[in-house]
Amino acid sequence: MPEMRHDPVQRRWVIIASHRSARPTDFVRADKKELPVFNPFEEGNESETPPEVYAWRSKSSRANERGWKVRVVPNRFPVLKIEGDLDREGVGLYDKMNGIGAHEVVIESPDRFDDLSILSIDHAVEVGKAYRARLIDLMKDRRFKYVLIFRNHGEMAGSSLTHPHSQITALPVTPLVIAQELESAKKHFSDKERCLFCDLLSQEIKDGQRIIDQNEHFVAYAPFASRFPFEIALAPRKHSHDFRTITDDKLRLFMDILQRILQRLNIALDNPAYNFMLHTAPNTESFTPRPTHWATLQYDWHWHLELIPRLTNIAGFEWGSGIFINNTPPEQAAEILRSVELD
Repeated sequence: MPEMRHDPVQRRWVIIASHRSARPTDFVRADKKELPVFNPFEEGNESETPPEVYAWRSKSSRANERGWKVRVVPNRFPVLKIEGDLDREGVGLYDKMNGIGAHEVVIESPDRFDDLSILSIDHAVEVGKAYRARLIDLMKDRRFKYVLIFRNHGEMAGSSLTHPHSQITALPVTPLVIAQELESAKKHFSDKERCLFCDLLSQEIKDGQRIIDQNEHFVAYAPFASRFPFEIALAPRKHSHDFRTITDDKLRLFMDILQRILQRLNIALDNPAYNFMLHTAPNTESFTPRPTHWATLQYDWHWHLELIPRLTNIAGFEWGSGIFINNTPPEQAAEILRSVELD
């Protein structure tokens, strides 16, 4: 019997169609994209990218030359441009502004055959430090209301280069998905004086059947109302609203559990394409802050990461209704991923 489940964060319904359940092997789709002859992200090709804005490199090396392990550069083909003013204006019932923002690439390794899931933990932590450093720097720009960190892995997930990398985009608006989550969190806190995400995590940990992995400070689980097969949520066990404030020791634990869930996916689903998105607090110091709106932000918001394997396609029903159909119950997905044996 299919089941409809409601997500209290996004306030959306999903259909868990367990009667159409598929085995993990039914989802496997190999990315057959050929490696490009020329790779601008490889070590030695630093002149082929815009000048770096951040790097983890040997002390003896110089900026924009060899000797780096993690490098952040502006995207050569940005979705938004960093130069200029917003110049908001109305056009009848419509609104428009200049496409002002930032778009950066985090090159996670000089080796195109590396992957975030197999980097040494020390190296993975430096990738996390790059995320944190760029968030801190970009949120100093008051034109930006939100900064999104995301990773596209595999051609089906929208990755145009096989070299391991993630991206950072600063926006002059708060994205609709984030706005909805912020409103849900704020209302829950207003009604109950508790963090919505803390309540969800407490329930998931107590229930246990959707837990995939956990450590002292973080927990990964399959959301109750998962939109997609093997969807994963990863969040701090204790309340924390802003990724910028994460300490080095907790960052190490975060990157460790992130690597572990990627390894579980790779083993169970044969290295699937995926997207992950880090949802952190908005920029409360933007040009148009709303002090009363953010009055409880540090108490009601809880940063988290969403990971979506690209195993199925979105079709007319989903586009037309906004209701997703998931053929793999999250309890089943969590059990499969949890049972994967890691070294």
